[in-house]
Amino acid sequence: MAPSGGRLPESMVAEVEQALAAGLCVVNGLHERISERYADLRAGQWIWDIREEPQGLGIAWARASELTNRRLLLVGSDMAVGKMTAGLEIWKSARAQGIQAEFLATGQIGIAISGKGIPLDAIRVDYAGGAVEKMVLDAADAALAIIEGQGSLLHPGSSSTLPLLRGACPTHLILCHRAGMTELDTVGVTVKVPPLNEVIALYEDVASACGIYPRPVTVGIALNTAHLDDDQAQRAVSETADATGRLVLDPVRQGCGRWVDALMA
Repeated sequence: MAPSGGRLPESMVAEVEQALAAGLCVVNGLHERISERYADLRAGQWIWDIREEPQGLGIAWARASELTNRRLLLVGSDMAVGKMTAGLEIWKSARAQGIQAEFLATGQIGIAISGKGIPLDAIRVDYAGGAVEKMVLDAADAALAIIEGQGSLLHPGSSSTLPLLRGACPTHLILCHRAGMTELDTVGVTVKVPPLNEVIALYEDVASACGIYPRPVTVGIALNTAHLDDDQAQRAVSETADATGRLVLDPVRQGCGRWVDALMA
């Protein structure tokens, strides 16, 4: 669950307490720490408060730009359009091909799935880029580092995308977009989604910062078609590919092998 404000709702307290009383462990993805509230646990039982800022962070210094591996950052036209899912599917596909790939999680669900990562939205903004950079440097031995994206440069409520671009210094991007979406998921104000090739150009321009950092290559577009049937999904993929000239795939329905081939070429 992801309630507004990241606090444990009173309506859920009883359920958490019942789970703990039954001997279950709890993975807590909220901003509110609950491990201190429930300190009396059984042997082997634990509460994992995922959204904790790592210790010893500093600012970013663009050190990732000196790495020789491939660094793929998933970026989005909006929040919650499938960046984590696309990254996990690419990770799975790359490993199936025998590629030494790492999935670098930056959100609570990605961390819970992969077992490690940084909770980017729990890190003070001055250190956000540095946290990303350290994570990427720690994965320097991976032939392919797949960095989970957060938010969107287009969304007025998103602040995590720029630290990802600066900290990761990505060599490659994939733009994630929900099929048929023409407006951002904002409240009270209508924000139109620009043409996707313009969104891609924006991300590449910001990543390169007028050429002082390497300019990433956009491998393609990950199209989220979860709300469509198979025929509608295939039509949406084809129409998006025709409109943009990009390699468009729904990573869940169609797999990611063609992206992985392009990444490692």
